[in-house]
Amino acid sequence: MGRLGWGRHFEGLAARLDGAFGADGIFAHDRLRFVDFVDDVEEMLEEVARQERGDEEAADDFEEFVLRHYAGDSG
Repeated sequence: MGRLGWGRHFEGLAARLDGAFGADGIFAHDRLRFVDFVDDVEEMLEEVARQERGDEEAADDFEEFVLRHYAGDSG
């Protein structure tokens, strides 16, 4: 986000993600499904893209990319 000049949004996004990770930094699977977490992150990134660029294209395909990556699909 910093490279895009959107760093000022990071604090707000980080606060909205609070609770998704334990004190050890590991994703809290017992509190939130990973697919729901990724969907929430994509929605937040789309919101930032709308504010900064007037559309959400910069965040398009984030969810698909992450889920494919963690499923072991590099394509």
